[in-house]
Amino acid sequence: MSFVIINKSYSFLKFITLASYFKSMNKIEHIGIAVKNMDLSEQLFTKILNVKSYKREVVASESVLTSFFQAGPNKIELLHPTSEESPIQKFLDKKGEGIHHIAFAVDNIKEEMNRLREEGFILLNEYPKKGADGKWVCFLHPKGTNSVLIELCQDIRDTEDGF
Repeated sequence: MSFVIINKSYSFLKFITLASYFKSMNKIEHIGIAVKNMDLSEQLFTKILNVKSYKREVVASESVLTSFFQAGPNKIELLHPTSEESPIQKFLDKKGEGIHHIAFAVDNIKEEMNRLREEGFILLNEYPKKGADGKWVCFLHPKGTNSVLIELCQDIRDTEDGF
């Protein structure tokens, strides 16, 4: 089933399916936590969650080392800076250790970015970029989201193009 959406300025028509309109963000994909010491933090979360980290990965473009935990359907991503210029280092300097972002899984990151841009949100990157754990990612500026950094993510294997 399809229907027409007219944007606020009535400048264009957009045909979308009912399912895609109501199913934008599927679930919380993970919670990102900024940490000062990756080894100690992995030990801590291993004790808390009673599982070991299933993956460590460097995201060179963001100067960050990540470590992922899966406990049931829930995922935690630990974030540790690999340089002084890292956004994670800046976060740690300003706010200390703690929750850095909440990530939402989406079916189509490009469509979701366009939808949120049309809603007036500021995106921190113009195009999806490769993140950790096999995901395309995009962040929303926290100034427009009650000071919460929101990440959109989509499995790379679910996309047909390379963005």
